[in-house]
Amino acid sequence: MQFKMSSVTKCVEQVDEDSKALDLTVQAIIKPFCEELDNYINFVSKLLKNGENPPNNAELEDCCMNLSTLIYFAAGACETLGIRDDISKSLYKETYHTTRASLDRGTVADKDSIAELNSQSEMLTNMCYNRAYKLMKNKVDAAQELLASCKKVLSSRMLSMELTRMEVN
Repeated sequence: MQFKMSSVTKCVEQVDEDSKALDLTVQAIIKPFCEELDNYINFVSKLLKNGENPPNNAELEDCCMNLSTLIYFAAGACETLGIRDDISKSLYKETYHTTRASLDRGTVADKDSIAELNSQSEMLTNMCYNRAYKLMKNKVDAAQELLASCKKVLSSRMLSMELTRMEVN
C-alpha cells in the first residue's frame, strides 16, 4: 500500500493548527486557577538556578510555607475543574443522545455519525476541561514534589547544623 506523503503532511499541519486553538483554550481555562502557583514556581526556579548563591535556610522555609499555601488553593482549583469536566461531559452526552433520539430515519451508523457531528462542540469543550483538569493536577503534583524536596534539603541542613553543634560541644 502506497500513501502520499503530502496528504500526511497536510493532516499533520491541520492537527497542529487545531491543537494550537485547543491549547490556547486550555491555557485560558487554567490561568486564573494556577497563575500564582506558576509565578511562584518560576521564582523558585530562578532562585535555584543561581548556583553561586544557593537558597539559604530562611528562603527554603519561605518556599515551604508559600508552596504549601499555593498547593492548598491549587488543589481546590483542581476540584473546581473536575466539576466543570463532569458537567461538560454531561452536556456532550446530552447533546449526543438528544440528537440521536430525534433521528427517525437512517441506519444506526448514520444516526451515530449525525449525533457525533451535532455534538462535536460539546465533545471538544469536554476535551478542553478534561485536559485542563489533568494539567492542573500535574502542576499540583509537581509543586508537591518541589515542596518535598525543599523540606528534605532544609531537614538535611538542620541535621548537619545540629551535628556540627554537638561536635563543638
